[in-house]
Amino acid sequence: MSIDVVDLRNFYSQRLGIVARRFVGRGIRRRFADTRGLSVLGVGYATPYLGLFREEAERCLAFMPAAQGVVKWPTDRPGLAALIDDLEMPLTDSAVDRILLVHALEMEHDPIALLREVWRVLAAGGRLLVVVPNRRGVWARLDTTPFGHGRPYSRSQITHLLRETWFTPTGWTEALHVPPVPRGWFLRSATAWERAGATIAAPFAGVHIVEATKQVYRAIPARRERARLVPALEPAFAPWPRGA
Repeated sequence: MSIDVVDLRNFYSQRLGIVARRFVGRGIRRRFADTRGLSVLGVGYATPYLGLFREEAERCLAFMPAAQGVVKWPTDRPGLAALIDDLEMPLTDSAVDRILLVHALEMEHDPIALLREVWRVLAAGGRLLVVVPNRRGVWARLDTTPFGHGRPYSRSQITHLLRETWFTPTGWTEALHVPPVPRGWFLRSATAWERAGATIAAPFAGVHIVEATKQVYRAIPARRERARLVPALEPAFAPWPRGA
């Protein structure tokens, strides 16, 4: 079930949301280090992170699913956000170079259909970055943040899903090792928590950040040719010829 866009916006305006945006944004930027001359598309609620690329990329768009709702983005410039059907995006095939999924895959009732639509609009040689809640993390167990809604994924589950939808996972990053405690005194130590979790490679991070490439040449299952059915003919009486 999708979260309302107003709740998402409110979360990222609070102290805990600001901390989450900083740490998740670092992982995203590490994967999409250079987007100069490229088109970047955010699907779901990716606007807190699209600001990393807005001034650098050639084109930057935000698609928000109809079930979630849409808010204007950016707030002080001409709008770059649109309300869409995320299973039928208003783009031609191979239209964008980079796609960022945030608060999207775990909310979608048909994640396979979403990823195949992403495959369609992603250019050959393009790259996909998926941010999903970690099934083993604390953030997925509390519904006080957006990461506690929808379906969380383990590493093996997201790998299988990407391969099933014609993507090849190429890189992994985890973020949000800090527990989701919104207290000011606790958040002041968030950097230490994040650094310690990344150093020991703790398996309980809040989110997976998975980079994948599009499989341009993929196997297409062969379809058996249907046998042509000939309707059975029913016997009918015919007049006997004269003189026979």
